[in-house]
Amino acid sequence: MKNIKIVGILLFVLTVTPLFSQQMLSKEEAIATALENNYGVKISYNNLAIAENNKDILNTGFLPTLFGAAGASYNLDNTEAEFSNGDVTTLNRAESSRYNASVNLNYTLFDGLGRHYNYKILKEQYQLSELQARETIENTISQLLTVYYTVAQQKENQTALQEAFDISKNRLIRADYQFQYGQSSKLAVLNAQVDINNDSINLLNASQTLKNTKRDLGVVLGSTLGTDFEVDTLVTFLIQLNKQDLLQKAKANNVLLSQLDKSIAISEYNVKLNKADYLPVVGLTGSYGWARNNNNAASFVNASTNTGLSAGLNLNWNLFDGGNTITRVKNANINLDSQKLQKEELLLAIETDFNNAWDDYKNKLTIYQVQEENIITAKNNFDRTQEQFRIGQVTSIEFRQAQVNLITAEISRNRAKYAAKIAELVVLQLSGDLLNVVL
Repeated sequence: MKNIKIVGILLFVLTVTPLFSQQMLSKEEAIATALENNYGVKISYNNLAIAENNKDILNTGFLPTLFGAAGASYNLDNTEAEFSNGDVTTLNRAESSRYNASVNLNYTLFDGLGRHYNYKILKEQYQLSELQARETIENTISQLLTVYYTVAQQKENQTALQEAFDISKNRLIRADYQFQYGQSSKLAVLNAQVDINNDSINLLNASQTLKNTKRDLGVVLGSTLGTDFEVDTLVTFLIQLNKQDLLQKAKANNVLLSQLDKSIAISEYNVKLNKADYLPVVGLTGSYGWARNNNNAASFVNASTNTGLSAGLNLNWNLFDGGNTITRVKNANINLDSQKLQKEELLLAIETDFNNAWDDYKNKLTIYQVQEENIITAKNNFDRTQEQFRIGQVTSIEFRQAQVNLITAEISRNRAKYAAKIAELVVLQLSGDLLNVVL
């Protein structure tokens, strides 16, 4: 019974923690939390708000500018005035003052449609910001689910190792009793002791890995959850996925491709915006003002007050600016052509990446199915070996080998299951369908 006491503290450490109930964090709750708290998502929302402000009518130049002006001046002069009749008047410290105020309006009536195309660009940039926010959300959800499934995998690994540890614990107790009553040798107890020590080390490592992965999940969530929560280990595969349908969606809805389409539209408007500099600018000006002059004694008029409204049209036409506009238009066309070439390149890359991702997904799904069958075989083998071990028909070494085979099969199955699910996420993200399916 001495060996039982040696591992008593270790057994308590490894078994007391699961007794406390832990909160279940579902995938849906995790996604909602990440979209609310993730810092990258928050920044993308701020960028989207800036783009929305930029496309407002207040930022387009379509509205007139209105400004007020006012001034005052005071003069203290020594003046010598000679009149037409020959009289001369000398004034020392003659005072005069002037006051004015006005409201002025400037409005561009026509600028070669530059404002029109600039407004179009701002709207396209807003839609581009929406797509960039969507990309951030897709990447965040993909990263979140990858870490979430990693936590689930580590949890199932821990469960498998806990079961192995419990089996080894019972085996050690049985071997010790048999040794105490002379039914087995000390060697059987020592072998059981070695195996339970190895299982306890594996279980401790798995528990620590699980805690670390849970903390990684908290980083993606943008929230400190600690490690006192459980995750859903149920995984369902979208077996109804159709490769050709998804490939067509990838060519139409992939977020990177959609962003490039918006960039092309912006470049097309940018060409027209630069061409607007070939045309004249017609502007309207208007003002309403008030002015009062208090003159010194040398003036014919002692004081005057003026109020009035003025308006005017002006035309500016840069007939030749040294070729700057020509150069800008040429470069804008070249940039547009480059972006169209980038789209062709991206289409080819998307198709290649999608085909690779699809084949990887189908391959990993097949491996998972094979591992599921392997689990059945390993479990049957272990159950039969355990029964034969109880009646003394197999050795402890043979029993341990069957137990190790079962543990290996369970861990391999867990790895294959979550690898296949993560590969499915990659396919959905490439197709632009990640946000449209129930995961």
